[in-house]
Amino acid sequence: MFTVVVVEDEKPILELMKVVVGRNPDCQVVGAFSNPLEALEALPSLKPDIAFLDVEMPKLSGLELAGRMIDCCEHTRIVFTTAHKEYALEAFNVFAFDYILKPITPASVQRITDRLLKESGRPVSTNMDLHSQRTSIRCFGGFEVRNFKGDLVRWPTRKTEELFAYLLCYPNQEAGKWQLVDALWPEMDEARSVHNLHNTVYRLKKILKEHQLGLDIGKTGEGYLLEVLETTYDLLEFQRYNSAQSDAHGEIARLESLCMMYQGHLFDRKDYLWKHWLEEDYRKRFLSVVYDLGRLCLTRKDWIRAEQRLSDSLEIYPFEENICMLLMEVYAASGKWERLRTFYTNFEERYCIEFGIAPSRELQDLAIGYIKDNQG
Repeated sequence: MFTVVVVEDEKPILELMKVVVGRNPDCQVVGAFSNPLEALEALPSLKPDIAFLDVEMPKLSGLELAGRMIDCCEHTRIVFTTAHKEYALEAFNVFAFDYILKPITPASVQRITDRLLKESGRPVSTNMDLHSQRTSIRCFGGFEVRNFKGDLVRWPTRKTEELFAYLLCYPNQEAGKWQLVDALWPEMDEARSVHNLHNTVYRLKKILKEHQLGLDIGKTGEGYLLEVLETTYDLLEFQRYNSAQSDAHGEIARLESLCMMYQGHLFDRKDYLWKHWLEEDYRKRFLSVVYDLGRLCLTRKDWIRAEQRLSDSLEIYPFEENICMLLMEVYAASGKWERLRTFYTNFEERYCIEFGIAPSRELQDLAIGYIKDNQG
């Protein structure tokens, strides 16, 4: 597994790259930055195997950043990403490992990892390996399913897609016939809804087989069951995670992996009526994971990793006060007083605009206390 840092000043592209790179079975994204100066500060601690750098960025270009990385990250392989071919020669003058023209694709990331695997003497993944590893199902931040070739799965009907989404929430569990009917066809009469269910299950089974997704639907006495065979996905990993059973050594890596999987609300932009309480449940799970990771990094004085993960979560849920308080604690512990003041001032202003009231007294008192301690 190669650790990866992505530096890209355009946030929509940064988010896309996190997904594309993170989907590769040989990569683990350990840092993603829209500000190259913040990336430069974090890199000595993260020491990634690969750094994907955008060439054109304000404050510090990717070429300048690469030149300054040589002293602190001499073993990091630099891969430039840009929309312009003319930077290729300059890129290789700073010992770039490779050069990718945007938009970045799964195939271009695989080309990079294959080169590194060959150089290190490790076997390149075979087609059989990729069959199981490249299949991807994303439930957080939208709903996207890709087969082992990386092709997007197209659904014959909206209800086929929705049925699959529902079953993904209850893997290896029986979903009763009437449970499914009530969830997907709540307004329809009994006979028509059961008929629709049978047809939709048939279509879904056909799709799963055609795309070889490593999943199957079995018939039970009272309904159906989604059998998870050789595929995993973000929602399933959150279900499997149990903090009480995690060993201390592997805890940070496990929590980081979960944080990177969570790209936003469950089945975001899908109007499934049955998903709302599940959406809130997984939001709480995610914030708990982020808090645990931030607290663990704080204990180990890993300020940069703590700041990165807490800040990333606030991009998704900007008004979570527990996360805000922990981030201020990280700033205070690491002596970043100016950043703490700027963060709280901006947070308070956005909070007042959004809700028409000030943040909680607890949060205000904490911020005031930190500022007084610094002035004292």
